[in-house]
Amino acid sequence: MTEVALTGYGRYVPDPVLTGAEIAARSGIPEAVVTEKMGLVEKHVCPPEEDHVTDMCVRAGERALADAGIDAAAVDLLLYHGSEYKDHVVWSAAANIAQRLDTTNAYATESYTLCAGAPIALRQVRAQLQADSHETALLVTASREEDLVDYGNEDSSFMFNFGSGASACVLETRSEADPGDGAVSPRALVRESHAVTDGSFSRDVVMPAGGSVEPTSVESVAAERHTLDVPDPDGMKERLAPVSLPNYLEVTDTALERSGYDRSDLDFVAVTHMKRSFNKLLFEELGLDPESNGYYLEEYGHVQSADQILAIDEALGRNRVESGDVVLFLAAGTGYTWAATVLDWRDTS
Repeated sequence: MTEVALTGYGRYVPDPVLTGAEIAARSGIPEAVVTEKMGLVEKHVCPPEEDHVTDMCVRAGERALADAGIDAAAVDLLLYHGSEYKDHVVWSAAANIAQRLDTTNAYATESYTLCAGAPIALRQVRAQLQADSHETALLVTASREEDLVDYGNEDSSFMFNFGSGASACVLETRSEADPGDGAVSPRALVRESHAVTDGSFSRDVVMPAGGSVEPTSVESVAAERHTLDVPDPDGMKERLAPVSLPNYLEVTDTALERSGYDRSDLDFVAVTHMKRSFNKLLFEELGLDPESNGYYLEEYGHVQSADQILAIDEALGRNRVESGDVVLFLAAGTGYTWAATVLDWRDTS
């Protein structure tokens, strides 16, 4: 059987930051609510004319290739699984990134599951590498959806944590019968996954204008209908509260079971940035300590599907992940989809 290894990763965040105090000033929300309840000390933001998603993906991709010790020409598949808000609309960011990274032997494609993208991208690419003759894939993601946040819109306040940045990882196949063959030195082995979607939430978070329902117009711009909005925030909260934790736990338990584990085997969870109280509750339900078994992204906020690599990178730098640990990439994205992928961690250097 062919195994799939994560052999390298990279990350990038822009230099400018927006602090919790600044968000409080812009929104009128008390600073303590932003920093403590929302869990946002600061986040990285992109300059208006720099660090478009392709720029950030190229930087993260270069670092991932270097970390894996491979040349761009060795890549067979490049997958962009980042934000749909990118340099241009109806446009292939993946093709542009591939050209700039010089992955001349790869085909480039895109996958969107919003903030649940990282576990699902790992699942998709692992399956594809196992199913055909391709041996090496580069996964890239980036987001600057902070551009779409209106700090004067209290209804969308749960998105005030949206930050900017990118991550990338290299996946390579290796033979289970001869795991030492070749140059593949895995940071981790990618195991099994699970995901669930509740489409009843599909219209709860939208940018009202700019699509086919309400095309861009002078009137839509004047009415400021090109930022993210929550049409019924109270209704969304009432419907989401009973299902969110159970769905996080369902995807976790199923991914672990499919990988031959259960919650007692879990050592580290790299999870989507969320408010502190829910993060604490989730880790308690998993029987884990959020400090030692996770990394809370309070200095990044929520960087869409880059959260998991950002968290694992910070954890490795703090010796919170050891060789032999069972790691879970856990995420949820509006729509609403919950997803989890298990990794057996090997190399902590």
